Amino acid sequence: MIISTAGPQPADFADVRATNLTVVLRFVREHAPCSRADIAASTGLNKATVSSLVADLIDRRLVRETGLTENRVGRPATMLMLDGSPYAAIGVEINVDHVSAVATDLAGERLLTWRRSFSAGESVNQDIASVAAIVRRVVNRMAKEERQILGLAVAVPGLVDVQGTVRLAPNLGWRDADLGGDLAKALRGPGFPIQVDNDGNLAALAEQRFGAYAGASDLVHLTGEVGVGAGVILDGRLRRGGLGYSGEIGHVQLDPDGPECHCGRRGCLEAMAGMGAILRRRASPAELQVEIEEVVRLARAADPATLATLEAVGTSLGRGVAIVANLLNPEVVILGGYYVPLAPWLLPAVQAELADRVIAEAAGGCQVVASTLGHDAAALGGAARVLDSVDSGRLPGGMARIP
Repeated sequence: MIISTAGPQPADFADVRATNLTVVLRFVREHAPCSRADIAASTGLNKATVSSLVADLIDRRLVRETGLTENRVGRPATMLMLDGSPYAAIGVEINVDHVSAVATDLAGERLLTWRRSFSAGESVNQDIASVAAIVRRVVNRMAKEERQILGLAVAVPGLVDVQGTVRLAPNLGWRDADLGGDLAKALRGPGFPIQVDNDGNLAALAEQRFGAYAGASDLVHLTGEVGVGAGVILDGRLRRGGLGYSGEIGHVQLDPDGPECHCGRRGCLEAMAGMGAILRRRASPAELQVEIEEVVRLARAADPATLATLEAVGTSLGRGVAIVANLLNPEVVILGGYYVPLAPWLLPAVQAELADRVIAEAAGGCQVVASTLGHDAAALGGAARVLDSVDSGRLPGGMARIP
């Protein structure tokens, strides 16, 4: 047995303080307005420690005092709220037909929402250069507002490993792309962390933090873009799988004799319930939004062929959702992307399949709803992932600017 007689080293105390800072910051985010006494009572930290930690957070402009409240026994208490006014978290989504960018403050309030047309070019390098130009504009806009960039998270429709390498994004034509590293080079060392993740994963984080089911411990977000993917939250945590490749529900085979999928297989959920199945052909990126708007117009006019197509797609989608419900038993499956404007016509068939195919009574309590976050859920989820990093202890440092 080896017994150490050395006392705790300074780093030990620093680690404890950093952890306690995040505990206090997270409590204020979830319970503001709140007092120092509220924090001490709920976290178990003593009042002197809480006062010191709050003073540190105020110095960092992460927390601010909002005045006194007298709605309590004893002396009026000074209440605390998130500040975060000098900070910005940036999320970007790269998809076949667009790039979306969202910037939020520390409290998740949107500072900027952009959507730009995009079409994958002849090389990954050209695509990354185009994305970097958009990111540079966002960062410079935040710099003009004297905001420090907390980080950037980028959503991609494809297989992204745990190191952030895009192993395969067939709809973009990408393979083995070091998106984070290449973006950092294109931005000339931006001075803030860059993370890369699957679009379904980040959309699920957005739903958990900002959506109609915010705080849900078990939810699944289905992307309804050119491809179909899933982001899975179980027990309150995003589940990426061993190598980061979870959520590829679009390539679950529903019918071995079904239509050919872009992946080269047949009868995948994406081929039977993706946008190509609704449009009966693969629309170009520039046409997709217009084509979906036309489908909505025809559905509202009760066009028989359009209604029959949407019912068939809803049935296929419902079979995929039933697989998810049987396997994971989520509280809610949330349809995103282009599924949102089509939801009034898709949901009846989806819910019928769910009721018929889920073995648990009442579909195991699983609901299926349309997202309320709009088309930029994955970009918003990128910002959410940055904010999660702050909640986990990555507190802000110096100002980041792009030359």
